[in-house]
Amino acid sequence: MNSEILVYILKRILLMIPTLLGVLTLTFAVVQFVPGGPVEQLMLELRGKGDAAVGGESSGGGTTYRGRQGLDAERLEQVKALYGFDKPPLERYVAMLKRFAQFDLGQSYYQHKSVWDLVMSKLPVSISIGLWTFFISYLISIPLGISKAVRDGTRFDRVTSTMILVGYAIPGFVLGVLLLVLFGGGSFLQIFPLRGLTSDNWNELSMMAKVLDYLWHLILPITASVLGSFAVITMLTKNSFLEEIRKQYVLTARAKGLSESKVLWKHIFRNALIPLITGFPAAFIGAFFAGSLLIETLFSLDGLGLLSYEAVMKRDYPVVFGTLYLFTLIGLVTKLISDLCYVLVDPRIQFGSGGGS
Repeated sequence: MNSEILVYILKRILLMIPTLLGVLTLTFAVVQFVPGGPVEQLMLELRGKGDAAVGGESSGGGTTYRGRQGLDAERLEQVKALYGFDKPPLERYVAMLKRFAQFDLGQSYYQHKSVWDLVMSKLPVSISIGLWTFFISYLISIPLGISKAVRDGTRFDRVTSTMILVGYAIPGFVLGVLLLVLFGGGSFLQIFPLRGLTSDNWNELSMMAKVLDYLWHLILPITASVLGSFAVITMLTKNSFLEEIRKQYVLTARAKGLSESKVLWKHIFRNALIPLITGFPAAFIGAFFAGSLLIETLFSLDGLGLLSYEAVMKRDYPVVFGTLYLFTLIGLVTKLISDLCYVLVDPRIQFGSGGGS
């Protein structure tokens, strides 16, 4: 068993390499044709045009970029050298792969910080939103899903299904706007703060006051973020339990005279939770690395979602490629951990020559 798992892990790790290369290669190739690269944007700033509309050639090559007309050729070459665009695309691509192989994500063009430092500085916000969303979603959805499965077809099941589906249909951004209007000082009440995770005087507060202030700021963004995830987890839990409830071993347990509670918690619970448990790693990691741009923008939260969006808009390619590489690698590792969780919760699964692909 141990040798089979080790061989499986080794195969999956080896498969991660071409996957990473494929993602990075495709993105790098597309970037070569994207107009308005960092060279063009800086040259526009130097000419006093700020963020004027750009079109034509990207930094990597292509058709003639109009914004360069009339510019000093020597100054243009200096700007290209500053960003490394004086080298051929293939040479820049190979250099990027060499850096990534050493987990060097490079330096931001505009923020004058390493990509690692930027990610780490934004991570606390995304962790705060992601982890609270993850825990609240599962702590409410799993018991609710079990209750719906046990009471399948009853009025409770129908009413709760309607409520969670209505919540699922409302986009988180729309709900966030509604919450701000109602409770954030809009047209009605001013109960919760409008922006940030802490108040301006947070450093002056006592420990307990800091905790309360932090939670106070989280209520609106977490509510907007978590509502849509209830439906998926709740219905997955309900369907998983219903599938187990209808199996033969449950009928046998009931025929032996076991109480419904023992049948539910001793026999059904473990098997029904397998799909949920195996999805925990991906949901847990994804909760704070897949930052919500709209939620972060709406509540003025400077997290990873906003960092990625601004990097794309500003053509900050080291941040774009660095975060893409990091998040893709984390996603692949998380998928491997999720697959391994199947073995931990269900020993019947074997990673032999014909499984675990």
